[in-house]
Amino acid sequence: MTPAGENTTGRYLVLLEDNATIIGTRELSRLTGIRCANTADAAGAAPGELFRSAGGIVLHDLGVALVSADEDQFASLQRAAGTGPIARVEAERRVFAIGEPSSSAEDGEATWGLQAVRANRSAPTGKDVRVAVLDTGVDLEHPDLAGRDIVTGSFVEGQEVQDGHGHGTHVIGTACGPRTSTEGPGYGIASEASIYAGKVLGDDGTGTDGGILSGIQWAISNSCAVVSMSLGAPTEPGTPYSDAFEKVAQRAMERGTLIIAAAGNESQRSAGTIAPVGHPANCPSIMAIGAVDSQLQIADFSSGTVDEIGQVDLVGPGVDVYSSWPGAERYRKLSGTSMATPHVSGVAALYAQQYAERAWGLWARLSQAARRLPLPATDIGAGLVQAP
Repeated sequence: MTPAGENTTGRYLVLLEDNATIIGTRELSRLTGIRCANTADAAGAAPGELFRSAGGIVLHDLGVALVSADEDQFASLQRAAGTGPIARVEAERRVFAIGEPSSSAEDGEATWGLQAVRANRSAPTGKDVRVAVLDTGVDLEHPDLAGRDIVTGSFVEGQEVQDGHGHGTHVIGTACGPRTSTEGPGYGIASEASIYAGKVLGDDGTGTDGGILSGIQWAISNSCAVVSMSLGAPTEPGTPYSDAFEKVAQRAMERGTLIIAAAGNESQRSAGTIAPVGHPANCPSIMAIGAVDSQLQIADFSSGTVDEIGQVDLVGPGVDVYSSWPGAERYRKLSGTSMATPHVSGVAALYAQQYAERAWGLWARLSQAARRLPLPATDIGAGLVQAP
């Protein structure tokens, strides 16, 4: 991995070997002189606060450090990588919310998306299952979320969890909002799940790898069964996936947490262009979600499997998806793999409730129950997610 470039932040992710957090942190400090704060030593402190007080931060549950390093320090870390407790070093990326507005009307008692995944006919509601949605936050004043079990955390410096963008509220609505509504169609899947709203993207819809990893650490430490991430960054064909995120996903699975992420919106299929699955969904141990429209055709923008790096695992409804929105507007339609992802995350919570499944067992349930469609597996993976 070369030093930071155009879509990176100038900071670095340092992946530590399994069960080597303490010795790896010491080695990092010895090699570079960087002093790292450790989340294990500061329960309740925001990662951003810890980072400001030191040259780096170690996310102890994930075995990853985020550091600011100059060229000489970076070179020292690169030379040490793979020969001791430091496994890999890679540039921290900038990431983005993945979704675009749309405006067609919605009618019926449930959205087309809920009907397509059979959530409107499913008995489980996600009760007692913890679902973490890492996004732009949530509108805590939205009437459809009143009385819900909501735990919040902000991992964006200087911003509260209140959603000043809208994307996070929309995604949370699909995954965990109400199945019935007096204002319009029901639009939520896991309508009784415990919502863990983690703000990892700012009110401008952008964020960093470090913010995402901080949110994942928070979700794991709170025993969330599902982490839903409707965010990412574009990749070029043949670009390796992040070793740090892959190892984090594996470690999350070991703790019983399944990470589900948007495949990306970079394709222009009508023009003959299929883009590869984006970061971090292209990691093998993160479930990558593509999008279909109401005719169950692959969405024009949906990224796909184009080589051996990154593949679509499932698809969900992702075009003209109606859900909650902050402020007086209350509801809006968006399109994107961002909208497909919470459909899968909400359904995952239903399986987690009904079968007490976690991690790879939950992944297997989702894949085995998926509806096969007459479309290439490179576009849709196992198929369209289906509720139990």
